[in-house]
Amino acid sequence: INTENNQIIAYRADELFPVQSTFKVIAVAALLNKSKKDKNLLQQKIIYSSQELVGWVPITKLHVNEGMTLAALSAATISYSDNTAVNLIMKKIGGPQAVTDFAYSIGNKTFNVVHYEANLNSDPKDTRDTSTPKDMAISLEKIVLGNVLTPTDKQLLLSWLNNNTTGNQRIRAGVPMGWIVADKTGSGSYGIANDIAVAWSPACKPIVLAIYTNQKSKEAKIRDDIVALVTKAVFDDFAKKNKCIYS
Repeated sequence: INTENNQIIAYRADELFPVQSTFKVIAVAALLNKSKKDKNLLQQKIIYSSQELVGWVPITKLHVNEGMTLAALSAATISYSDNTAVNLIMKKIGGPQAVTDFAYSIGNKTFNVVHYEANLNSDPKDTRDTSTPKDMAISLEKIVLGNVLTPTDKQLLLSWLNNNTTGNQRIRAGVPMGWIVADKTGSGSYGIANDIAVAWSPACKPIVLAIYTNQKSKEAKIRDDIVALVTKAVFDDFAKKNKCIYS
């Protein structure tokens, strides 16, 4: 979505894809939305044990037994894709169903997350833990650029997305020189390489991207380069009607 002129480029945009860790943006946004009514929510400390560490846990493994605030867990979820961090957030707000309900509340009717990490479905034939690229792009636009969250919470989320450490070879690798990317990746078996992002430059209004890929073989290699190439193709096409993109 080019927010400069509302031009949209879409391919297989209404098909369901396993979302993997891109769902973490929706989960953290659901928490931030709840914090509107509870100003102290983000500063609440959550205590957890080593038994709750699952899969990729680069931040939560450092704070076992001492705990982390929900704000710190949110940063770990978005910037480092920490699995235990998002699980603790989901447990606090009512589980995967609460995340799905929040997605529905902002118009994403295809979003369907039913598992905790690290048990999200990767099988393209399974409709659990899926959404469509179109709905994920629109949801990201509403959350980061719209009025779903307060201006303060939007800035918080944007700073965490901006500091993402997992996406350097995907959308970030495909944008023109000088563009800034705030993104969240997702990866899994069946070669899943996903990335959703808001990108902007000093000259242009933001561009919202939701790129989802999967392959037929469960053991397929993840192709970051495909996401980067799709990104470049999208920008090249947008540039035909919007000269500021490569200015």
